[in-house]
Amino acid sequence: MRILFITSNRLGDAVLSTGLLAHLVDRHPGARLTVACGPLPAPLFRAVPGLERLIAMPKRSFARHWIDLWLECVRVRWDLVVDLRNSAVGRLVPAARRVFHARAPELHKVQEIGRVLGLSPPPDPRLWIDSAADVEADRLLPAGIGPFLAIGPTANWPGKEWPVERFADLAERITGAGGVLEGARVAVLAAGPERERARPLLDALGARAIDLTGRTDPLTAAACIRRAALYVGNDSGLMHIAAAAGTPTLGLFGPGFPETYGPWGARARTVVSTVPRTELLARQKADPKASGLMDGIAVEVVERAATDLIEQAPRRLEQVVTKAR
Repeated sequence: MRILFITSNRLGDAVLSTGLLAHLVDRHPGARLTVACGPLPAPLFRAVPGLERLIAMPKRSFARHWIDLWLECVRVRWDLVVDLRNSAVGRLVPAARRVFHARAPELHKVQEIGRVLGLSPPPDPRLWIDSAADVEADRLLPAGIGPFLAIGPTANWPGKEWPVERFADLAERITGAGGVLEGARVAVLAAGPERERARPLLDALGARAIDLTGRTDPLTAAACIRRAALYVGNDSGLMHIAAAAGTPTLGLFGPGFPETYGPWGARARTVVSTVPRTELLARQKADPKASGLMDGIAVEVVERAATDLIEQAPRRLEQVVTKAR
């Protein structure tokens, strides 16, 4: 059986689609899979069982990337095409069966994607972390690190970023004397272009910081984060990676939509701004560079939520400690 799976060019949406892909892997053992996605999330799929081809699609002018994909796929007779982009490619390649993504704004994206194959409840996102990613994580993380806090202080636009000084305060509360992760190191993750926005946090943390900014692809980031005792970050692709990796994950939301894009999983929680979202979106519309859109989230509230989340996942923390030893 040959399956073509067309998913997002955006990191977060690609992560949220992995549960549906995992369902296909489990349902059709031995199937030969081709995954098409954007270049950024492509590493997430390199270790998918049964992967025959991984096609990264860099955007080209006049939508020529879709023509390229069609040329790559049109010579194959597909048994199943799952097209989460609702593209012409999904309609024009030979296929015995084809299914498409139908928007359902009232649902979380994981639920919306699960409806493509009529799955309810939807399958949880799943990551396939290979040995190469684990080896790189071993290189990047200090030996014998023990339980650590992971922070994702950036997002795809600055209006969704909690102030870095609050992240620094939070890290001190959690890892300082009497904190739930007293004495722990703090790993800071961000994409290469976001590195300078994370720099003030690294400076504030000093020797406690583990600088992973601009040093990981998405799969290596997953290998690092899954070893953490807790991940706290803004609404971003890294947040979804953390939740999919099974790490206790706390996502921070101001002008975003947690009911649609909140971290998914039993160990995932959100903290939402006290400022109404309509007000935040109006401010952002009036001034795309508006600052302070995340100021309605207090450090004390995040600390309390983080502490509760860790205390609700004692077995996870025990596993991290055991692995570190």
